[in-house]
Amino acid sequence: MEAEFLSASIINLAINLCYSIVALIVSVYALLWVDKKVVKNINFEEELKKGNIAVAIFASAILVFVSVVIVFGFKG
Repeated sequence: MEAEFLSASIINLAINLCYSIVALIVSVYALLWVDKKVVKNINFEEELKKGNIAVAIFASAILVFVSVVIVFGFKG
């Protein structure tokens, strides 16, 4: 019984890990696409050096979005 549970847990972890990796890749490419199409005239690094708080909030929202994708991938 214990070996079956362990193997089922490992298989479930592997499936969730694969799902998380695929979701992370898709989300990163989606964010890059949005970055190229929507905010193509904004240089985030220069704006952050100038102290633009709105750009900092937007960048942190992107990081939160990626972390949410990863968390839901492992919850599966």
